Amino acid sequence: MLDFDLATIYQVETRRLKEQVKRNIERFPDDFMFQLSKSEWKEVIANCDNLPENIKYSPITPLTFTQEGVAMLSGVLRSPAAIATNIKIMRAFVAVRQLILNPPTNEVKELQNEVKELKQHLEEIFTDYNDINEDTRMQLELINESLAELQAKNKMLNKPRNPIGYTSPQYRQKNED
Repeated sequence: MLDFDLATIYQVETRRLKEQVKRNIERFPDDFMFQLSKSEWKEVIANCDNLPENIKYSPITPLTFTQEGVAMLSGVLRSPAAIATNIKIMRAFVAVRQLILNPPTNEVKELQNEVKELKQHLEEIFTDYNDINEDTRMQLELINESLAELQAKNKMLNKPRNPIGYTSPQYRQKNED
């Protein structure tokens, strides 16, 4: 960003901004701030329609700030806007540090993991249940076969015997019912 734009944003005069930069020049290394060459400035003038007239014809090229320079400038200037910006930057740094130290939990991912674990647990339970169930089924089949054999044997034993000798028709009818 150019110095006159930042002066507007931070609500200070451009000359006051430049004064503070000169007083604190050690805070603005080349990767924070630099001055455009005359040819670069002419190119900016040719490509920008919204530059104020007094800036276009200034013999001094403006200072140009990178994002780090803009942040550093907010700490050097004393206007309410610069102070508010600096406070926001400091809060942003603290928030980023907190995010790095305590990354947010992904509740959806946690729920997916819990559901996956629950599915695995249920599969294990049903596998065990099916094993027990198969054993139980075989035992019940054996019990049913044994009971069927016992019932057949019991029928044979409890089958009414034909009486020996003469029986009256009334006795025969009574035993057949």
